[in-house]
Amino acid sequence: MDSYAVWGNPIAQSLSPLIQGKFAVQTQQAMNYEAKLGDLDTFEQQLATFFSQGAKGCNVTAPFKARAYQLADEYSEQAKFAEACNTLKKLEDGRLYADNTDGVGLVTDLERLNWIKSNQRILILGAGGATQGVLLPLLQAQQNIVLANRTLTKAQALAEKFQPYGKIQAVAMDKIPRQSYNLIINATSAGLSGSTAPVSADILKLGQAFYDMQYAKGSDTPFITFCKSLGLMNVNDGFGMLVAQAAHSFYLWRGVMPNFAKIYSELKKEIL
Repeated sequence: MDSYAVWGNPIAQSLSPLIQGKFAVQTQQAMNYEAKLGDLDTFEQQLATFFSQGAKGCNVTAPFKARAYQLADEYSEQAKFAEACNTLKKLEDGRLYADNTDGVGLVTDLERLNWIKSNQRILILGAGGATQGVLLPLLQAQQNIVLANRTLTKAQALAEKFQPYGKIQAVAMDKIPRQSYNLIINATSAGLSGSTAPVSADILKLGQAFYDMQYAKGSDTPFITFCKSLGLMNVNDGFGMLVAQAAHSFYLWRGVMPNFAKIYSELKKEIL
């Protein structure tokens, strides 16, 4: 049976084995997928051993995405622009192929919600690694992006990098243009620290729909809770993105695309 895994530290909380297991059953693929705790000092050696023992591929999560990227021999366009990967595949000649399915996972989930159409205006809050991983697919979907960050220079560096691929503008978090936005995406860690939102209520009220790249089991994220408190009800968390990026990883490995929406519905009932 072909062997796969997800590597991270910590990793016990990972839903990837459950998700990939459901994909395998749905598509009748014979594969084994488990969670593996990466060691902060010896991760590279662990991964080399994993593949030398016959593994076909893996997912990679925090804090190893950039380190796994450095180990690869060949890269997808998305991985190159993200400078990190969440998926590795062992090629027939033994080399490692790196991909980053976060961005296409986000776009796939936005398509499920019917929230993405050409030439929309999207405000993205935050210019960290999460944002860098999704900008290319969003620009390829012909979205006009305003990228806001507390440190303007960080947003400007990302905007300059991605400007050849679409319309993107960098602004400071306190200088966001007062205009309507089809979608506001929270890509900051605000949802992790327990704070509500990185911007004021006045800014959020400029949006028509609201997406938090974080998700929380059994409750809304602080960002979504804040949106709802303002009467903004067209909200969604990042759980669909999690399932969708996993589906694209599965397709890369197995050549079969799972029915993402069906598995998402099942998991949402079982977990959230």
